[in-house]
Amino acid sequence: MNRRRLSLLSMAAAMLVAFGASQAHAEKVLKYAHFQPAKNDQPKHVAALAFKEHVEKATNGSIKVEIYPAGQLGTAQQMMEGLRLGSVELAVVHDGGIPGVYKTFNIFGLPYLFNDHAHAYAVLDGPFGKELAEDMRKKTGIRLMAYADNGIRHFTNSKHPIKAPDDMKGLKMRVQPSPVFVKLVEALGGSPTAIDWGELPAALAQGTADGQENGVTNILAASLYQHQKYVTLDGHVYSLHAYLVSDRFYNSLTPTEKKAVDEGVEKAKKIHRDMTREQDLSAKKVLGEKGMTVTELSAAEVDRFRKASQPAVRKYLEADVSKEWTEKLVKAADSSRQ
Repeated sequence: MNRRRLSLLSMAAAMLVAFGASQAHAEKVLKYAHFQPAKNDQPKHVAALAFKEHVEKATNGSIKVEIYPAGQLGTAQQMMEGLRLGSVELAVVHDGGIPGVYKTFNIFGLPYLFNDHAHAYAVLDGPFGKELAEDMRKKTGIRLMAYADNGIRHFTNSKHPIKAPDDMKGLKMRVQPSPVFVKLVEALGGSPTAIDWGELPAALAQGTADGQENGVTNILAASLYQHQKYVTLDGHVYSLHAYLVSDRFYNSLTPTEKKAVDEGVEKAKKIHRDMTREQDLSAKKVLGEKGMTVTELSAAEVDRFRKASQPAVRKYLEADVSKEWTEKLVKAADSSRQ
């Protein structure tokens, strides 16, 4: 009887060990943070849902994906620090939030650089984009998995139409907390004020800022049209969202789990790009329906904005960010231009 009891106890102990190991394996949590509302018309959130579905299925539940939309885990700067420390596994962060940890990312603020979406994708998905991502990983411990759209940025304001650089004079323009955007607005004659994304709607409502610059997706996401009567479709910057993963977390994954995360990011990137691009291309219609007065610019008018702003911004980037990386970006854009 004692021998039988001992055998049963051994079996039970083995089962408990196996169960505990399986539970530990099942409890590998991937916290996925982004900054758009949890709505089905928001590219970041739809992309996040697709990522979660793919990764959990492809890993048979060994990775559990927890989505935290609308900045629930903190500011962009806090997310960048979390990724570096490993307390956040994945975050989709806009280009204004990345330079606090990886200053070189400021180069994407060079205005009027890309002709269209396809031109930007050719540069970002090509050798230049991969080289920059690897440099970021080595210097920060953050793995840049993919580049997606944050919308082509346009100027909006509550005062009057902007058709030429002179129309920017006297306008208090909100910019994201990034020196390169401050330089851009200054070069065009406006008065820039850096305000965090979460505080922007209130700043516009209270008149702290007369205007701002963002893509269609963000204008809709935060209902900025409620306080902005005029929009000029100048397309000064192709703005980015980067899919960022803690390198420490990524290196802890099994080959199967890494493959699932890689594939999940690609699925998310495509959805994110497609939805944002569609909104960009329908900007006149979408924003007009929201009651905004839409100003479209000819190629010659856009060139006036380019000549007024690009030299000053490039000079700043080469002196205060990186001459090497600025030149590499311009060269990549020139060689990919069709």
